[in-house]
Amino acid sequence: MPEASGFISDRVRSACGWVAGRARSVRIEAGALAPYAAGLPDGADLPAPDPATELVEGDREARTAFVLCLDAINFGSGWWPTIRKRSGHSGYFTIAAGLTERFRDGGPWSAAELTELRAADIADVLGQDAAHPLMAHYAAALNDVGERVGADHGGRFATVVEAAGGSAVDLAGLLAEWRAFADVSTYDGRSIPFFKRAQIAAADLDRTGVVELRDLDRLTAFADNLVPHVLRLDGVLRFGPALAAKIEAGELLEHGSAEEVELRACAVQAIERLAAESPLAPAEIDGILWNRGGASHYKSLPRPRSRNTAY
Repeated sequence: MPEASGFISDRVRSACGWVAGRARSVRIEAGALAPYAAGLPDGADLPAPDPATELVEGDREARTAFVLCLDAINFGSGWWPTIRKRSGHSGYFTIAAGLTERFRDGGPWSAAELTELRAADIADVLGQDAAHPLMAHYAAALNDVGERVGADHGGRFATVVEAAGGSAVDLAGLLAEWRAFADVSTYDGRSIPFFKRAQIAAADLDRTGVVELRDLDRLTAFADNLVPHVLRLDGVLRFGPALAAKIEAGELLEHGSAEEVELRACAVQAIERLAAESPLAPAEIDGILWNRGGASHYKSLPRPRSRNTAY
């Protein structure tokens, strides 16, 4: 498994730095980095796992299955305005709450059961319309998880974690081999890996106490659409006029377009540079900024949106 060699995050870091160095629509404001880093809170201020949207009880097998399933379907932000949201919940937390309740009330799906799930099954769990495009995408992702756990890990989810030997980076590399966690774009003819969900799954397994992983500091930021939005409003990223106009008009960005790749890559690179000015690791900074994005100031203004299965 070449991705599991321990270098996946270095590949993401290198590729994103390369994109940031030639980006045409997104710029990192170098002069803002040091003061912004100095104003970041302690990483210890991150919220604890919420039982309403995360499975915090149960044995290691069940909790591992939950994290792998949730992060396999941790995408769809471009569709959030079109789903049925629970009262007081964002799109992501609507999905997370539905999956949490399924695991808590019905137990985890087995690997074999995951391979049989269909869009209607997922829609029932999440309280959504079965015809919504996300439901078919979610079913396909969970089918792949079931197939890989069954074929490669004897049907045991905990064995997936054990195969990484305690390394967050190697666990992310292992997951990056699965179709469910695929996340590579192309920019100026070069392959640009992001692997947002493969990396965040490793971080989530550690954060929720399922397993203690070393080298979490080697993970990059988890490239999505919310963190670039926060960095833009906070003055760390600057968008070109054409890109800014599209976002402010609510236009969807094409996944894999130069503008969308630059958004993600420049956010990853900006967080790398913030980490160099801070005692915080890139994944910790990412968590701080993602949670900051839930505040009314950030939610009240249009953010970049793209419909894809990466984030």
